[in-house]
Amino acid sequence: MDPNPVVCAIFSLTLFVFVGFAQTLWLRSATSQRFATPVDFGLTWRNCRVFGDNKTFRGFVVMLPAGAVTFLLGGLLVQQLDPAGPVRSAVWDLTSMQWATLGLLASLGFLLGELPNSFLKRRLGIAPGGAPDGKWLRRTFFVVDQLDSGFGMMITMSLLVPTGVLFWATFFLVGALLHWLFAWMLFAIGLKARPA
Repeated sequence: MDPNPVVCAIFSLTLFVFVGFAQTLWLRSATSQRFATPVDFGLTWRNCRVFGDNKTFRGFVVMLPAGAVTFLLGGLLVQQLDPAGPVRSAVWDLTSMQWATLGLLASLGFLLGELPNSFLKRRLGIAPGGAPDGKWLRRTFFVVDQLDSGFGMMITMSLLVPTGVLFWATFFLVGALLHWLFAWMLFAIGLKARPA
């Protein structure tokens, strides 16, 4: 039986919620500030920062191992289920190492997916963490901000496991809502300058 793309998307997003919580706790810690070096190392392109000060190595330190461990545990849980049961037969049939690799690389795709958006914002003169001027640009970047990291994650996952249109649609709809909720949570605890 082929994996069910909707079940795979919801299962992946559920696992990634735990990764998001680990990331949030890490970013709140004082220790994370030790890794606040910008990923662009302060470099500029055409007299403008490449990504800006908000994109730092802090995000990579915990999200990557958290993704690997969370997906590994999720995979181990699936392996304990009845092979003919509705859940196990609906998700990808992966080894423990493949689940861990999927989680690690999906997390990397998530983080890298935000960089083109940051690059574009710096070119448009939008300050890191700031919102663009103008209603049209503000609305456009609100949507892009909800989808960029998820898009990077989905591209990565699609290179590793079978996905398809239903997977992408479910992932985008549910994932964008989860991303928006996490953005509000980060804003509420003072880790973001604005909620979206």
